[in-house]
Amino acid sequence: MKEQRNGLLLVISGPSGVGKGTLVNALMERNQKIKMSVSATTRAPRPGEIEGVHYFFKTEEEFKAMVDRGEFLEYIHVFGSKYYGTPRSFVEQQLENGYDVILEIDVQGAMKVKQAFPDAVLMFITAPSMSEIKSRLIGRGTETMEQVEKRFATAFEEIKMIPQYDYVIINDVVDVAVHHMEAILEAERCRTSRSNYLSESIEDTGR
Repeated sequence: MKEQRNGLLLVISGPSGVGKGTLVNALMERNQKIKMSVSATTRAPRPGEIEGVHYFFKTEEEFKAMVDRGEFLEYIHVFGSKYYGTPRSFVEQQLENGYDVILEIDVQGAMKVKQAFPDAVLMFITAPSMSEIKSRLIGRGTETMEQVEKRFATAFEEIKMIPQYDYVIINDVVDVAVHHMEAILEAERCRTSRSNYLSESIEDTGR
């Protein structure tokens, strides 16, 4: 009997500067059956952005209607203006097609997804130490020291949420961190709770 499995919903969070994007890109390059989730937003498309590829672009009225219908796994209202959210239908369709889906979101969004989708696998990405996080923030050279200090203070609060996650990944060496992520995904696929096809096969055989 051919094994039939849905994909995994992988939620990734962590402080700014720990290399979440680098790890996600490397993981996707090495695994063709992993996709990034596509968010919905009320902001206007930027040059080169494609509907359904980069974002699902919505009016504020359309977005609020989706909220009222419970169509988001999570959503946020940024700076009192634009909305961003994760459409449940897109994620569920990809999972049913056998793709693993990645959500790279903040800790507040991750907790909302955990509540709405208990089967999700939550990974927290961090650096080997707080001092390393600060060094990486400074090393990016894209922000003032005041902005760096603000992000560093936020990192302290985010670190406190680690016990709410299933796994923590220390991003010291990228290849090692990606290997750990792959090992987690493989172990999660082997969970008995995700192996309904086996019990169905046994039932069919016993009839």
